[in-house]
Amino acid sequence: MPIDRYLKQDLSDFLQKRMVFVGGPRQVGKTTLCLSFLKDPHNKSKAYLNWDNLKSKKIIKSGELPDEKVILFDEIHKFKNWRSLLKGYYDTNKGSQNYIITGSARLDHYRRGGDSLLGRYRYLRLHPLTIPELKIHSLEDVRSLLKLGGFPEPFLNGTEKEWKLWSRERLYRVINDDIRDIENLREYSSIELLAESLPERIGSPLSIKSLSEDLEVNFRTAENWISILERVYYCFRILPFGAPKIRAVKKEKKLYLWDWSSCSTEGSKFENFVAGHLLKYCHYLEDTEGDSMELRFIRDTDKREIDFVVLKNKKPVFAVECKTGEKGISPHIKYFRDRTNIPKFYQIHLGKKDALVEGNIRILPFSKFCKEVSLV
Repeated sequence: MPIDRYLKQDLSDFLQKRMVFVGGPRQVGKTTLCLSFLKDPHNKSKAYLNWDNLKSKKIIKSGELPDEKVILFDEIHKFKNWRSLLKGYYDTNKGSQNYIITGSARLDHYRRGGDSLLGRYRYLRLHPLTIPELKIHSLEDVRSLLKLGGFPEPFLNGTEKEWKLWSRERLYRVINDDIRDIENLREYSSIELLAESLPERIGSPLSIKSLSEDLEVNFRTAENWISILERVYYCFRILPFGAPKIRAVKKEKKLYLWDWSSCSTEGSKFENFVAGHLLKYCHYLEDTEGDSMELRFIRDTDKREIDFVVLKNKKPVFAVECKTGEKGISPHIKYFRDRTNIPKFYQIHLGKKDALVEGNIRILPFSKFCKEVSLV
């Protein structure tokens, strides 16, 4: 079934004045979304230029672009001088032609030479499908999304078999296509082993030292490999949140996957599921409203912890604790409520219980939480 993606209107609005870059993980639906802006989405041969296609590559390098109102460039960041090339196109044809640029590597990171495009584009990050975007409410549908993940192909196919086949192929292509095209490395098989080990480390502070020992590489190499996987939208890390009245950890980070369905346990999968929804919310407000958003976690030196806290323009907005069952309120919530300036605390779960515990502390189902805080 066709799905109108949540960025469609914002992309349309931005495209009237500037180029639009659309980043996001492989197979999240970037090309499908952007093709809808072409004059003839079903006949994409003219206005759709993919750097991986030999014919398109020649057209891009020659500068003889088709006479179309909107041109879609896919994976052009693999070309060394792509930024200078786009700057020339934009400055020459501004007002008569609009450009959308997509890529599964971080277009805002790979700036390999050329003049800056500052002021000439907007950057939008497309995330997997989530509860609000799909407008689902039943626990059965929520569990299906949790199990199959939010990438359109496996979710819409709806079977565990298709999900398994898709997952294996996606990891192979991330390592052997995306990373090989943009990084000059030797040990691609070791990065694949690293990626395969990450689902077991979700929800706990990430130890680069432990990773480096398991992979038999030095600390710096392991850290670099994690950063590469972040740049191709395979995983992301969040920092701890500190406050004057708590002895917060400072250097620990927690890691999550863009595809939460890969997590190894029910608890880690649900926590990653929530992390994906919250990161999508933060990125959306940053990309469309210009607010500075941060997703963090709370943990002190006595190992008291709350899974997430969202900051807007450096001020905490709400904190979230994840529980798979309808459990009593975590004592850590009250502890940190009394020692921080976080205005709201939520404990979310996959059940039906909805209760206001004490003033600014609430227990509720995750689907209701999504509506409560207007996630996207």
